[in-house]
Amino acid sequence: MNNQKLRYSKSRIKAGISCTAAILFVVSNLLAICAHAQKPESKPMTGIDSIMVKQLFFSALREKTIENTKLATEMFERVLKTDPANDASMYELANLKKQQNDYGTAQPLLEKAVTLKPDNEWYWAALADSYEKSNNITKLENVFNQLIRINPDKPDYYFDKANAYLILKRYDDALKVYNQLEQITGPSDDILASRQKIYLKQGKVDQAAAEIEKAIADNPGQMRYYLLLAEIYNSNGLADKALKVLQQAEKQDSNNGMVHLALADIYRDKKNVDASYNELILAFSNSDINIDQKIRIIAGYFPKFPDPNAKASALELSRILTVTHPADAKAYAIYGDMLLQSTKFKEAKAAYKKSIELNAQVYAVHEQLVRLELSDNDMEATIKDGENALSLFPNQGWMNYMVGVAWAQKKDLKKALGYAKNATSLEIQDKDLLSLSFSLLGDCYHGINDNKNSDAAYDKALSYNPDNAFTLNNYAYYLSLRGEALDKAAQMSARSNELQPNMASFEDTYAWVLFKQKKYAEAKVWMEKALAHDKDNSSAKYEHYGDILFYLGNIDTAVQNWKKAKEYGNHSPVLERKINEKKYIE
Repeated sequence: MNNQKLRYSKSRIKAGISCTAAILFVVSNLLAICAHAQKPESKPMTGIDSIMVKQLFFSALREKTIENTKLATEMFERVLKTDPANDASMYELANLKKQQNDYGTAQPLLEKAVTLKPDNEWYWAALADSYEKSNNITKLENVFNQLIRINPDKPDYYFDKANAYLILKRYDDALKVYNQLEQITGPSDDILASRQKIYLKQGKVDQAAAEIEKAIADNPGQMRYYLLLAEIYNSNGLADKALKVLQQAEKQDSNNGMVHLALADIYRDKKNVDASYNELILAFSNSDINIDQKIRIIAGYFPKFPDPNAKASALELSRILTVTHPADAKAYAIYGDMLLQSTKFKEAKAAYKKSIELNAQVYAVHEQLVRLELSDNDMEATIKDGENALSLFPNQGWMNYMVGVAWAQKKDLKKALGYAKNATSLEIQDKDLLSLSFSLLGDCYHGINDNKNSDAAYDKALSYNPDNAFTLNNYAYYLSLRGEALDKAAQMSARSNELQPNMASFEDTYAWVLFKQKKYAEAKVWMEKALAHDKDNSSAKYEHYGDILFYLGNIDTAVQNWKKAKEYGNHSPVLERKINEKKYIE
C-alpha cells in the first residue's frame, strides 16, 4: 500500500482494543445484550441463555487479558452461536482475528457490528483500520463519513478521510475535506502542510507557494513558513527563489539555526563552498539545533576524506560542538574522532577523556582512548583506562586484548595471560581479534617456557589468520631458538618477509632460521638486509651477523661484529667468551 498512513490506527484503535476500555464498554452495554435483534430463524434467548452469554463473554475477556488467544477466540465464537447478534463479541473477535492478520474474517464481523450499532465510534474505527490494513481504501470514504457524523469535532477523522482520498489520487476531494476542517478548527500548520502536499502532487507549485506566502504575510516572525516555502522552491528547481526567501528569513531572525542550515544547503547546491561552510559555522554555533543533526552533517564529510579541506572543515565544526554543547559527551567524542583523523593524537586523547568524564556509558569512546594510549606505548595509561573500561564493560574482547598486551609489555605474563584468555573466550566471530589474542597467548606461554601451549596458541592464531606477519615471525624465531621444526620456521619466516618487506626484525629472524639450517651464505645475505634496515643498532643483530661470519670462515670480521654487539649494549658472558676465544659458542 502507499506509504501514507491513516492516523486513527495509532490512536483510536490502540485505545479501542485495550482490555480496560473493552471491559468498561461491555459493562455499559450488558443490559442490552439480551435485547439484540434476532435473526428470523433464531429462537429467542431464554433467561438462562442470557446469563450464560454474559458469563461466557466475561470469561472470554479474561482469557484475552492473559493473552490466551485461542481459548478467548473459541469463547467469543460460542457467544455468537448462542446470540448471533452480539455486536460486542463481534468486535472483540474481530480484534483477535486482526492480531493474527486474518482480515478476511475480521471485516465481515465488523461490518455486521456497525450495522447493529451504527453509532458506535469504536466499531467504525476498527473497521477503518481493517480496511486500511487489507488495502480496501475505496471503502474508507463511507467509514470516515460515519466517524465524522458520530464525532464531528475530531480533526483526526478529517485528516484520515483526506489521506484516503490522497491515496486514491482524488486530490480535489481531499482539498475539500481540508477546507471543511479549517472551517471547524481554523487555520493550522497541519492543514497548510497537507494542502501543500496535494498542490505539489498536482504540479501547482505557484498555488502551494502562494498559500505559504500568505501565511508569511500574516505571521512574518514565524520562521517555519519561510523554511517550508524555501523547501518547496528548492525541491522544484527554483533555487534562486529559495535563496531569496531564506535571505528574507535571515533578516527577520539572524540567529535562527535552521535558516542557516537551509542556506548552507542552497549554497552547497550552487557550488559556493565557502558560503555554505560559513552558514554551517553559524548554525553549529546555535545551541537550539539538535546535536545529533549536527553530528550527521559532520559525518557527511567522511566520504570526502582524506581531502585535507574536508578534514579541516569537519575538525572545526566538531570543535564548535564542544563550545556550543559543552555538557554533551557526544560533542567531545566526535571531536576526538576528528582530531584522530587529523593525527592530533594528544588532543584526541584529551577529548575522549572529557567525553568519558561526561558519560562513561559509551564503550566505543573507551576503546578509542585505549587504542591511542597503546599505540603511543603508554602502558600505564593503557592499563589504567583499559581496566576502568572493563569494570564497566567486562565482556569486551578488544579491551581485554589491549590490556593483556600492556601487561605483557610490562613483563607481568600472568596478568597478560588472564586478559588474553578472556579475549579468546569472549569473541567467536572476529577472526582478527582471535588471531591477535592467540598470538599474544603464544608470546606469554613462550615467556614462561611453556613451549607446548605456546606452539598450540600460535597454530590457533594462524588458523584464524594465516597471514598474521607478526605471529609468523615470532613463532618462527622461537622455533629456531629451540632448533625445532626448522623447515616450518623457514616457511613462516619467508612468508612474514613477503607480507612485511624491509622490516629488520623479520629479516633477522629469517637469517637466524637459515643459520640454524646451516645455510650460512643465504643467512649472510638476509642478515646484511636486516642491518641495512636497522635504525636502532640492535646488538642482537650484530651478534648474529658475527655468528654467521664465523661459520663462513671470516673470523676477524666475526669478532669485529661481536665487539659491536658489546658496544651496543650486549654484555652477556657468552658474547664475552666469543670475543675472547674468537669462536662461536652456543
